[in-house]
Amino acid sequence: MADFKVSSREQGQVRIIDVRGYLDAHTAPELENEFNKLIDNEQFKVVVNFNDLNYISSAGLGVFMAYVETMREHNGDIKFSNLKDDVYNIFDLLGFPVLYEFYDKEEDAIVKYNQ
Repeated sequence: MADFKVSSREQGQVRIIDVRGYLDAHTAPELENEFNKLIDNEQFKVVVNFNDLNYISSAGLGVFMAYVETMREHNGDIKFSNLKDDVYNIFDLLGFPVLYEFYDKEEDAIVKYNQ
């Protein structure tokens, strides 16, 4: 089983999701559970911090596609921060930069929500 950990924390009105390890078909349900909790608690402004993520598969990418519409329907969004180059390249290859906002630092993504 791949090593994966997801946790979240609050920064004002924004929820930060920290992902660590390997996000694939086996671990994606953990991230889905985190998004479901956010929706249940009506927290729709999300920044995903990828600082400690080493790998993401198509199943992991699919989690973000599954939830972004719900977040946006409630005046929120999913923004990405702190991606390592090899993880960002996977997002870039599949056209995610057209659909999502990417930031070098978590703080920059949070500020964008407050503008």
